[in-house]
Amino acid sequence: MAPTSIAPAKSGSGSHNGQDANERTNLLSATLEGSSHGRFSREDTLIDEDTDEDIEANEFDNLLSRSESITTGLGIEPESQATAMLRGPRRYGAVKSKHRASSHASSRRKSFISTNSSILEEVIGEGEEDKSGSKSPFLAGVSVTRFWLIFGGVLVSYFVACFDSTIMVSSHPIITSYFESSNSASWLSTAFLLTSTSFQPLFGRLSDTIGRKPPYVFTMAVFLISTVWCALAQSMISFIIARAVCGLGAGGMMTMGSIITSDLVPIEIRGVYQSYINIIFGVGSALGAALGGAIADHLGWRWEFGIQVPALVICLCIACFTVPKNLGLADGVQKKSLWEAMKVFDYIGSSLLTLSITFLILGLNLGGNVYPWSHPIVIVSLVIFGICFPLFIWVETFVDLPIMPLKLLIKNPRAGLIISNSIGAIIVNAVTFNIPLYFQAVLLESATSSGLRLIVPSIAASTAGTATGFLITWSKNLKPPLVAGAFLILVGTVALSLMQRRMPDWAYLIFLLPTSMGQGFMFPATFMAVLAVSEQAEQAVVTSTLILWRSMGMVLGVATSSLVLQNALFHYLAKFVTGPNRDKVIEEVRKSVKAIPTLDPVYREQVIDSYAASLRATFIMAASLSVIVLLLTLPLRLPKLGHRK
Repeated sequence: MAPTSIAPAKSGSGSHNGQDANERTNLLSATLEGSSHGRFSREDTLIDEDTDEDIEANEFDNLLSRSESITTGLGIEPESQATAMLRGPRRYGAVKSKHRASSHASSRRKSFISTNSSILEEVIGEGEEDKSGSKSPFLAGVSVTRFWLIFGGVLVSYFVACFDSTIMVSSHPIITSYFESSNSASWLSTAFLLTSTSFQPLFGRLSDTIGRKPPYVFTMAVFLISTVWCALAQSMISFIIARAVCGLGAGGMMTMGSIITSDLVPIEIRGVYQSYINIIFGVGSALGAALGGAIADHLGWRWEFGIQVPALVICLCIACFTVPKNLGLADGVQKKSLWEAMKVFDYIGSSLLTLSITFLILGLNLGGNVYPWSHPIVIVSLVIFGICFPLFIWVETFVDLPIMPLKLLIKNPRAGLIISNSIGAIIVNAVTFNIPLYFQAVLLESATSSGLRLIVPSIAASTAGTATGFLITWSKNLKPPLVAGAFLILVGTVALSLMQRRMPDWAYLIFLLPTSMGQGFMFPATFMAVLAVSEQAEQAVVTSTLILWRSMGMVLGVATSSLVLQNALFHYLAKFVTGPNRDKVIEEVRKSVKAIPTLDPVYREQVIDSYAASLRATFIMAASLSVIVLLLTLPLRLPKLGHRK
């Protein structure tokens, strides 16, 4: 369905006295912050106190369109765009002009002429109007055609990245066996997770200085090259390094794709396009997990990566020729070269943050899985994190352009949104990680059967996420999906902690649905809300910070649930398992759940009871965290996105 046309409405007087053009949207404030020359009447009449000439409505629209067309990047105010359904009747009052305003408009018109001199821009539509003459609903002066080329490339790159991130689920045994390195399997996911998470904030902040296009194209090129590297790797070490580089490219590419979408889409209709991303995310992730093993079996594992290359080449070409070169730069801000940008870059903060995240993920991912928690690598990793992260917080209080502004984490509503989002990720990943274990260790199902039980909840999560974007766009209310998501996650985790053996299959399905649906409601709504309460100039660093904290929550979800489970299992096995072969049985079932069905019936029942009690403790931990998420969400005061007629 074609997007609804957006018409200019209630624009302020522009940027005066050095005012930053990236102002808070009209959805959040009745007047433009910092503006001292313009105001709005109660009857929606536009009044500019600086001018002394009356202009007609059509002439005003033409001038405004011209100024919007040359405003690339974040320099355009979202309040100047509103769908025809959202805006009320507008009347133009007397408009007076001074010489300074006239000179400013003249210089902007000259910029318009030079900006549109490119033949390519004329072909793909740099101006605000498309070929039919209708107004483009998108920001940064891009036409409808140009937007869909850009956004289409973003969607395809998202699909490939999601496909790539889950393709290893079913095919890593084949790959590790090919290199005769099955004991290195955990490093495949660890290497990807490390780099995809650690470098996300760097690209977001850097793009504020040099524009969105360079880091977007760079990370996509890195992902393309590393994917080819994976397909051609001749050793396990080479393959692991290639996966690490893949993580760098995929994480940066997805972060920049999300930022670019926010640059181009007004917040009023952002939910619809977030729904498109949610659909692609779900489909790409599902197909990667489902087809990875089949491709490896029938075509060979190298083709899992080879088939991604053509799509990435197309996306890279689209990005090079369609993304505006100054996208992401405030109006009037000169684009800096990479060298100039690096002079003001937060090197110390970036280094400390990268080290902190790297060693946190390393310690938590290896501890209890590859090595015992007492292993020197695990201990040293967590100690380095404990030193670097407080230093990072201290450094960020002094720098002029911090990689992660601390105000995002100490002031509501953004602090509440980011922290609740991170804790929500802990809960969801704890559930996702342990539910298959429940079906295999307690119900004695195969890995295939336990995986099939997650299909319907996965569809429910994707459906809820898609619906959330459309609901927010339609209702303009941000808080209901957030509260509904937090409440459903709480209900779901409580239900999981009450699961019993010998329940009917439909009961297990019902118990799994609330958490999945809560995830689908909460995560997209959080993303929309944090953008709505942030200024346009902050949206890159806000987006990368939100994604970073969600990624850390995912890592912590696996680590904390594993820690609770292993300690509880140690306690309950010692309590429930009795008999002459007690120690041997405990050692076997802690190594692999596949040993449980082969046990003597008496021992088998004891071990099953131990696993059931341990997993119940894990779900109770998740339920207690769900209470915190709900308490963080309920007091949040969020704006309403415009007013529907």
